[in-house]
Amino acid sequence: LCFHVPYSALTMFISSDQKERDSATAYRMMVEVLGTVLGTAIQGQIVGSSSDCPTESDGSNNINSSRNNTSNKQAYMIASGVIAIIYILCAAILFLGVKEQKKSVPLTFRQGLWMVMSHTPYVKLVIGFLFTSLAFMLLEGNFALFITYALGHRDDFQNILLVIMLSGALTIPLWQWFLTRFGKKKAAYFGISWAVPFMILIVCIESKLIISYLVSVAAGVSVAAAFLLPWSMLPDVVDDFKVKNPDIHGHEALFYSFYVFFIKFASGISLGISTLSLKFADYKTGNCSQPEAVSLTLKVLVSPVPVCLIFVGLLILKTYPIDEERRQGNQKLLQEILDSETDSESETSVLGSNV
Repeated sequence: LCFHVPYSALTMFISSDQKERDSATAYRMMVEVLGTVLGTAIQGQIVGSSSDCPTESDGSNNINSSRNNTSNKQAYMIASGVIAIIYILCAAILFLGVKEQKKSVPLTFRQGLWMVMSHTPYVKLVIGFLFTSLAFMLLEGNFALFITYALGHRDDFQNILLVIMLSGALTIPLWQWFLTRFGKKKAAYFGISWAVPFMILIVCIESKLIISYLVSVAAGVSVAAAFLLPWSMLPDVVDDFKVKNPDIHGHEALFYSFYVFFIKFASGISLGISTLSLKFADYKTGNCSQPEAVSLTLKVLVSPVPVCLIFVGLLILKTYPIDEERRQGNQKLLQEILDSETDSESETSVLGSNV
């Protein structure tokens, strides 16, 4: 959280032009998804190679199960260490490569909290994406287990996850073009709802590996929209707030920090729902076989529940008031404010030189 908030808020200080910010956001999210692909590949290949579940011909015995648990633990520790090193390296590059420019005194926390939470477009955007983010987090958090125990593709789960993230990374430019051509609100509706038929399809069809891969590619397209669009729409909310409150400065990081908080909150809810549901289904960590109730629970967690959450989120986003017309109007008003501030600074410098 301490890394993500300032990192994402820097978008507002790259440029005052909305098109340039949208382009920068698209590049940032593509690199971020590629980083997720890298993390998925590293962890998936290391952890996947340690799986040593006995086959039917081998029989099941406690010795094999104990060895498998130990091997899995070591693999997760190695993968975590590699990812931690990459994380520290990226944080160092950001710290050393970006210079902060302080132009104004920021708001106090109490003032910022009241102003941010009283801005209606921001509240609707956050709550709408809170539901859709929770839906995709449930899907992503349980998909590996679903592939392993419900579909039976134990040896391919890491490759299927990699396909989802790679598909998402490659289709971010497509969604950037779509939102530029048709608007961000339409892109959010079309992009996020794209995953719904595939969520339903994956639990209704017969367990075939090729179909799982095809569904994963299609789901990755929607994951790309879920990654890109919230961060592309958030600067528009900040601009809308600035138009209505031109005398307030230092508010940008507050919008981003509260949004990141709610996304992390959704992540915690997703983890809690998944853990409790699997516990009630009698899931045993590390076991090569699970009760039938686990398979049914995983199907519910990756299809009906996310689909319902997506519909709720889209209904809330329908009331989101910033459309393309209002966004472009805000851009013109901000440009006028910027021009007036520039003229005032020029006049002040001229008077100072005359004196």
